[in-house]
Amino acid sequence: MLKILFVSSEVHPFSKTGGLADVSASLPHALAELGHDVRILTPGYADALERVPEAAPEPNWTSPVDGPATRLLRTALPDSAVPVWLLEARGFSDRPGNPYLGADGHGHPDNAERFDLLARTAAAVAGDLGGLGWRPDVIHCNDWQTGLVPVRMLQHRIPGATVFTVHNLAYQGLFPSPTFHTLGLPVWLWDMDALEFHGQLSFMKGGAAFADRLTTVSPTYAEEIRTHAHGWGLEGLFNQRAGDLVGILNGIDRRYWDPARDPYLDVHFRADDLRGKATTKHRLQAELGLPQAADTPLAVVISRLADQKGIDLLLNGLPDLLRQGLQLAVLGSGERTYERSLTAMARRHPEQVAVRLGFDEALAHRLEAGADLFLMPSRFEPCGLNQLYSLAYGTVPVVRAVGGLADSVVHATPEAVKAGTATGVSFTGDTPAALVAAVRRALELYTRARDWRRIQRAGMAQDFSWQRSADRYVEVYRDALADQGRL
Repeated sequence: MLKILFVSSEVHPFSKTGGLADVSASLPHALAELGHDVRILTPGYADALERVPEAAPEPNWTSPVDGPATRLLRTALPDSAVPVWLLEARGFSDRPGNPYLGADGHGHPDNAERFDLLARTAAAVAGDLGGLGWRPDVIHCNDWQTGLVPVRMLQHRIPGATVFTVHNLAYQGLFPSPTFHTLGLPVWLWDMDALEFHGQLSFMKGGAAFADRLTTVSPTYAEEIRTHAHGWGLEGLFNQRAGDLVGILNGIDRRYWDPARDPYLDVHFRADDLRGKATTKHRLQAELGLPQAADTPLAVVISRLADQKGIDLLLNGLPDLLRQGLQLAVLGSGERTYERSLTAMARRHPEQVAVRLGFDEALAHRLEAGADLFLMPSRFEPCGLNQLYSLAYGTVPVVRAVGGLADSVVHATPEAVKAGTATGVSFTGDTPAALVAAVRRALELYTRARDWRRIQRAGMAQDFSWQRSADRYVEVYRDALADQGRL
C-alpha cells in the first residue's frame, strides 16, 4: 500500500472549471479502490465551503506556514471514503466565483501568492510538519497551480517522491519577475534551468523541472509537448526529461457516466438495446426547442468556447453544416465573441441550432445520451473527456486527431467499419472545410443504419475505466520511489 497526497486546484464537486476537477476526483477514488491510502489537498474556495458546511477543522493540524492564517477543513469525496482537506485561507475562502479569474476575465492579482500558499501547505503536509501524524510516500501534483510543490519540498529538504501531471500546457502560471522575490524563493532558483522563463516566473516550469516523474494525460500529448508546435517554449525541457515523462490516458468514472444507470437520465439504455437513446433524443429535442425529428441527426458540442477548442472552425463551417440538414446543440461558455456569434446563429436558425451558455451538469449528461454526433474540432487536446463520454453513450465523436483524441477514437475507414473497430470520425486539417468534410463522412455513415450501429457498439465496448489508468499511475509512483531508493 502506498500513501499518496493528491494536490489539485480543483476537485469535483467542490470546485470545477474543467476536466481537471473530474480527474482529481476520479483518479484518487480509483487509487483508493486499489487499496492505497489517498488523501486530497485542495483550496477551500468560498463556493466550495458553501457546498460542504459539515467540513470541520482538522484537530491535529497546526499550520507551520508563514503568511495568512490557515486551517485544514476535513471532508470526503462523495460516495467515497477518500479524505479531502480544504485549505481555508484569505484569498481562497473569502472569494466566490471563478478560482483563477476576476469578473474582468483577468487573473486574480494575488494568484501567485495564493497557489504558493497551497504549495507550501502541501510541502508541510508531506513533511508532517503540522502534526497530522501522516506522511505520504508520493505527492502527486497537477498543473501549474501546484508547480511549486516540488520546489518547496526541495527547498526545505522534505522527503517524498513527487509526480507532476501536465493537464494543459497552454496555462503555465507565468508571473512578472518581481513576484519571484515577493514569494521569498531562493536566489539560485532564478535561472533558466529552474524557475525563470524569458524573464518571468513560471510555476509550470517548477513542476516540470523539479518533480521526480512527469506525466501527461495521453500518450500522444506526451509526444506533442516535446515539439515546437505544442511545447509552448518548454519543449527543450520536456525533451531533456523524456526518460521521466509518461503519457497516461485519462479515464471516466463509470459510477456517474454509464447510460445504463445515469441518474440524470429518465430512460436508460445499453449497447444491445438503444431504444432508450432514441427516447432521450426525442425528449432532448423538445427541451432544446428543436423539431422532434427522429431521422434528423443531432450533433452536440459541450466545450469551453475558446480558440483551443476550434470554435472558430465550427462557426465558420456552420452554414455548410446546416445545409447538410443536421441539428446542432451547444452547451458552454467562454470568449464573448464566440458566445455572441453562436447565440446569433441560434436566433437566425431556431429550427436547427440551440445554444445554452454556461454549464449544466444534468444537461451535459442528457446531451451526451441523446445526441447522434459529438463534435470536437480542437486545435490541441491534451486528453479530452467528452469524446470518452460520447463513446460510452453511443454518440459518435467527430474529432481532430490531436492529443488524447487521436489516442481514443478509431477513424471510420471502410476497413475499420467492416472490421467493427471504428469508433468515430477523425480529421487532421485546421480548417472549417476539414471539419465539414469529417461531418459529411459521419452523416454518410449515419444513413447506413447497420454500419452506424456497428460504430456505436464498438465505441460502447471500449474500456476507458479509471482502474486501468490508476494501475499505470501506481507504476509511475513506484518508479519514482525506486529512484530514491525507497522501494
